[in-house]
Amino acid sequence: MTTLETRNQHSCFGGCQGFYKHHSETIGLPMNFSVYQPPQAQSNAVPTLFFLAGLTCTEETFMIKAGAQRLAAEYGLMLVTMDTSPRQTGIPGETDDWDFGSGAGFYIDATIAPWSNHYQMESYITTELKEIIAQHFPADINHIGIFGHSMGGHGALTLGLRHPELYRSVSAFAPISAPGRCPWGQKAFTHYLGENQEIWRQHDTVALLEDGKRTSELLIDQGLGDQFLSEQLYPNLLEDTCKKTGQKLILRYHKDYDHGYYFISTFIADHLKHHHKLLT
Repeated sequence: MTTLETRNQHSCFGGCQGFYKHHSETIGLPMNFSVYQPPQAQSNAVPTLFFLAGLTCTEETFMIKAGAQRLAAEYGLMLVTMDTSPRQTGIPGETDDWDFGSGAGFYIDATIAPWSNHYQMESYITTELKEIIAQHFPADINHIGIFGHSMGGHGALTLGLRHPELYRSVSAFAPISAPGRCPWGQKAFTHYLGENQEIWRQHDTVALLEDGKRTSELLIDQGLGDQFLSEQLYPNLLEDTCKKTGQKLILRYHKDYDHGYYFISTFIADHLKHHHKLLT
């Protein structure tokens, strides 16, 4: 069984908010993650919801800023979130840019050296971290959902489509819907996966849908005041592709809302309600 270091724990809405560290065999380095256990977890295994955060975030960002614990306590949902990349790998240039490298793992398994040595985020989330949660926490591992924001929205959508047997519910806030066509995604994919754009398609939501992947009904919220909307996010392409392929989608646009956690905290209740419905 994996050994966990409990960094700190806090009582929260009748449950427990904890922050943890462990050595990851998948990553080859220490990794941090956080878990909110609702009060129902004191007596029963509970459905579990993984949140993937955006560029520059850590395992603390969502738990501190989203206001999700009160709702998770109401619905009896365990919340899990993790750091957004390996840290202190020693790779030259890892911390040079805010949108690539440290804090920007893009939730994929890198195949190009030197990134492939440690940047294995898809395997970490879908296998190792899932098993750690099952071992150490009262999680109903047969009822798992996934959601995320921005880069993490991309991660939630693509992992949901790539692993439909694992994730029963999927949603996103302002996701990078077509990373193969936007600057953030092209930069990350080139360094992590190489120049072959056919490989990129395996980690691009729009392309995965075009290639026949499906998941449960998607809920996506997008602010119209989002500074990254036109250049990086492409929700219009996602909407068009869902219509063409038959993927069920609820896409909601919100006037004036930007890309940050004030936006997320405003609509977090709808997302937890969405997941609770599909998971229970």
